[in-house]
Amino acid sequence: MLPLSLLKTAINHPMLVELKNGETYNGHLASCDTWMNVYLTQVICTSRDGDRFWKIPECYIRGSTIKYLRIPDEVIENYKDEPNRGQQLRKDQMRRGAGSGQRGGRGGQTNRGGRQQTNLSNNVGGSTNSIGGARPAKQQRR
Repeated sequence: MLPLSLLKTAINHPMLVELKNGETYNGHLASCDTWMNVYLTQVICTSRDGDRFWKIPECYIRGSTIKYLRIPDEVIENYKDEPNRGQQLRKDQMRRGAGSGQRGGRGGQTNRGGRQQTNLSNNVGGSTNSIGGARPAKQQRR
């Protein structure tokens, strides 16, 4: 069971988020991303000592501050019931180019980038003011 795909299955469901500093947030998961940053709506925030409560219409929580997430059992059951989840993830990765054998990054291919050589002997009229060409000679004084 992959945590990120399980979290995406929990969108539009209620959940509890506890942060590393002890605060808790109860709300509905509106969205999440690959770093497990979560966006909650209809949120009730509880202080770390449990004495204070705040009602917040929406909040964004950075994934690196999260200690744990508690999601309803029905979300886990829905996640398990989806057939071929692992096969679909592999197909999506192949469509994006993962494992396709193509190299990425800079360099390694010929005739790409860099300064192109120009042939100055084809210069008609003696003008050498062209891109990549030589500078014109200074005129002599008379």
